[in-house]
Amino acid sequence: MRLLKTAEAAEFLQVSPNTLRSWERRFGYPRPQRTAGRHRLYPVGELRTLRAALDEGLPISSAVARAEQAPGADAETVVAALEAFDAPGADRAMAAALELGTVDGAVEGTLMPALDAVHRDGGPGSAAWAFGARWGVEWLARMRRLAPAPSRPIAVLIGDATTGERDTDAAAVRAFELACVRAGASVLALSTRAPEGVGAAAAGIDPDVVVLAGSAAGAATVRTWLAAVRPGAAEATLLTFRRPASRREDPPARTAAALPNGPAAAADRLVAVAAEGRRDPVRTARVLPFAPRDADGARA
Repeated sequence: MRLLKTAEAAEFLQVSPNTLRSWERRFGYPRPQRTAGRHRLYPVGELRTLRAALDEGLPISSAVARAEQAPGADAETVVAALEAFDAPGADRAMAAALELGTVDGAVEGTLMPALDAVHRDGGPGSAAWAFGARWGVEWLARMRRLAPAPSRPIAVLIGDATTGERDTDAAAVRAFELACVRAGASVLALSTRAPEGVGAAAAGIDPDVVVLAGSAAGAATVRTWLAAVRPGAAEATLLTFRRPASRREDPPARTAAALPNGPAAAADRLVAVAAEGRRDPVRTARVLPFAPRDADGARA
């Protein structure tokens, strides 16, 4: 297990060492180990889980509660497996996470922090990120195939505004799809880069909600896709979803139609909106909060 000193842990969470020690006194989290000289050493897995919760915009008390409910399997185990190109090892680590907690907890407390770490450690052009990103998307796809049949009269059309599995938003969008399916909704996900025929597809499912998910597509691409969707989904509510920002200076899109950044929380909110019958026609949508990004998820 990788451990960080107090100053390193504070820098990791982008707070001061005094704030980190204050959190430990007030909430008992993060839980440092102690050296023989009584110096604190913080497990990276706990720090990653806490930072993921903070990146969702949660206050520290709620972030700590979220982090403490995360599976016991350390994301570091998944990171080590992926950086060693060991897919079976990563699968075993996730299986352990599932045994110790919920699917949502395993995804948001173990898988997503692990993928963020691999991307950060290796960089967008690394073989480790290419391997890890593909593994993450495939693992989520397997989990979706195992999800129960729809149990709610809610149809969702997701406009996938990512550029492929190496896009840093890709796994989060797949996790959001999984969360929606597990919440009982019928989900159809289509790329915003393929607008031809999407209107007929939308008409076929008569969506209650249309979600623009991810942030790689430019505004022109999104407008073209929405125009194609309009005939088949004129009465659907339009929402947006994107992953928690991996850097504080790159905040989530600011729009009243934005779902929460966490996949599970976003799915819960989507179900609530659909149940409330809020019908905000796609054709009236004015906010297109997607700045162009390159294939690696960096802003163009």
